[in-house]
Amino acid sequence: MNNTIIGTGINRKDGQAKVTGTATYAAEHQIPNLIHGYLVTASIANGKIKSINTQAAATAPGVITVFTHKNAPKIFKPTNNFVNSKIYEARLPLADDTIHYAGQIIGLVVADTFEQARDAAHLVKVEYTTQKPILDPKQATFKNAPSMFGEEMKFEKGDFATGNFADSMAGAAVKITATYKTATELHAPMEPHAIIAHWQNPDSLTVYEATQWVAGSQNTYSELFGLTPERVRIVTPFLGGGFGSKAFPWPHGILCAAAARKLQRPLKVVLSRRQMTANSGHRSATEQTVRLAANADGSLQGIEHTAKSYTSPVDVFAEPCTNITAVMYAAPNLRLQQELAVMNIGTPTFMRAPGENPGLYALESAMDELAWELGIDPIELRLKNETQENPRRGLPFSAKHFAECLRVGAEQFGWQERPKKPRSLTRDGKLIGWGMAGCTFPGLRGAASVKIRLLADGTAHVLTSGNDMGTGAYTIVASTAAAGLGLPVEKVRVELGDSLFPNGSIAGGSQMTATLIPAVMVACEEVLKTAQAKTAQEAFASLRQSQRAAFEATGSSAPGQEGSKWAFQSWGAHFCEISLDEEIGRLQVTRWVSVMNIGKVMNAKTAASQIRGAVIMGIGQALMEECHFDPNIGYPVVYDLATYHYPTHADIPRIQVSFVGEPDLNFNPAGVRGVGEIGITGVAPAIANAIYHATGKRIRDLPITPDKFL
Repeated sequence: MNNTIIGTGINRKDGQAKVTGTATYAAEHQIPNLIHGYLVTASIANGKIKSINTQAAATAPGVITVFTHKNAPKIFKPTNNFVNSKIYEARLPLADDTIHYAGQIIGLVVADTFEQARDAAHLVKVEYTTQKPILDPKQATFKNAPSMFGEEMKFEKGDFATGNFADSMAGAAVKITATYKTATELHAPMEPHAIIAHWQNPDSLTVYEATQWVAGSQNTYSELFGLTPERVRIVTPFLGGGFGSKAFPWPHGILCAAAARKLQRPLKVVLSRRQMTANSGHRSATEQTVRLAANADGSLQGIEHTAKSYTSPVDVFAEPCTNITAVMYAAPNLRLQQELAVMNIGTPTFMRAPGENPGLYALESAMDELAWELGIDPIELRLKNETQENPRRGLPFSAKHFAECLRVGAEQFGWQERPKKPRSLTRDGKLIGWGMAGCTFPGLRGAASVKIRLLADGTAHVLTSGNDMGTGAYTIVASTAAAGLGLPVEKVRVELGDSLFPNGSIAGGSQMTATLIPAVMVACEEVLKTAQAKTAQEAFASLRQSQRAAFEATGSSAPGQEGSKWAFQSWGAHFCEISLDEEIGRLQVTRWVSVMNIGKVMNAKTAASQIRGAVIMGIGQALMEECHFDPNIGYPVVYDLATYHYPTHADIPRIQVSFVGEPDLNFNPAGVRGVGEIGITGVAPAIANAIYHATGKRIRDLPITPDKFL
């Protein structure tokens, strides 16, 4: 393999298509005879539909039909697990007359145009029998969180204990007990959720939808409509952001496909931003208590981490905050517990580093509090308590460079100049604070297949259903194939996101790169074997001589026995500087350094871009993002991109990103781990810790808005 290509900063293969507008997203596919649907949603959070009058809507201009629970199109219940299929809500759309949360789908108006469908949807009249909803966590009943995932996802959740935590607290020289809260965060990808469902006949469906898992959606839609997977085609060449909210079908997509089958017309449904606040998932608010017991030298003797989060009445999703704790720091006595309560809200779901992100906010904030209590540098405390194995599995880490991340980051940031006292650093009349936090995310990998064709025109064609939600998959697939075939990157064409291609696995859990790249490497070897050539140039010469059109081969890769020998994890550290005008509560993040250990870096440019994007998202979480639910109607009080606050360019400093470590060849043949999610973990606590350094005030509730300084 030509390794001079791998790791360099190659421009995006999909960049030109995106900036020129030729990249086709879900709602942009041009289908003849297309009709449009608009959702009717509940205006209460708990109760039943007493009556629903669709007469005015049904007779409005352009309206074709109105679906409600009274005439719901036929849908089958899927297996609904990660092996066969998965939907975000276990309750199928329009299943009955019960309302579980505000914004729940109660109807679909179908019309010739979007505007006609939207206008008619407002003519549907609904009367409800209401019950008082549970919207306040103080009124909710918490129970131990059930297991949500099968072994195939390899997320470690739930309760865990070693040793005797109570004894460790009793004998500790220094103890820390603190409760941390994170707010409900909404998904707000650039591309709204959208679907076009096109039935060629009653037994053949094509779905154009923004999905992070093409093969999974194919299985799911086939089960929903009683088809073999081969009768369902999923097309997703581009996603305008997913972050976990586009991994599986939501009720609107299921309903759209069912309605299109009933009408035998291609149907498009696009969610409004208002509808997305209730119908496309969110990160649950959390309340976490961390207790640390340490000796006077800073060595941890015990860690207790308990977490509470909230789910909807129609499905189970527990924000798994405690799964990261035992991996991050070593202590002989551990106690972890996850609790869950049901509230009348839409179903929460995966959101960039689910569990790891809020979990590390609590843990890394508590570690900073312990460092101040002990009078020990926060970096020294982390180095002293670094883990060498995953205690849940009893396995050593395959490759770990957390200490190097801390040391390199400290040097780049100038951490050694940090004043050891709060409120001791000022600039231009403002308080200045420095903070840091560690970060981590599990190394996950699935099975994938890739087809490569060497064409007579001297180019290579790479095809797989694995897709690119903006992370750079087009680019690293092309560069890997170019390196394996001995071609310039410009001679490699990549097609992604179509279920007609070989199964390329899921773009989620930061596993697409680690899953797909080994398969590309195998496919390169296989196509050269087929051509009986050492390089693509030799194969092209053979094509010209034989007058064949192409050589092609499929390569596959999957995890082996390495998971029984090693634990796989990525590591990193964030360092930040903030300035605070205390009189008006105006805070700015003014400097940022991130150092990451992710195994082999496939493309320096797109990898650094992923970290920067994640840091920006984390800054939003720390300082701005917050969704409240209206206590009267239960709907999110934010309703568009103007009312939901997130960072703009003016809020973001230059973000310096570096990578350390070597390829993790114990993990996969490419030595690469994921990068998409680790960058957001640790961001919020780094900011909170910097705020304490600046002000001497420990703020434990996110977001840290100006009112909390005044």
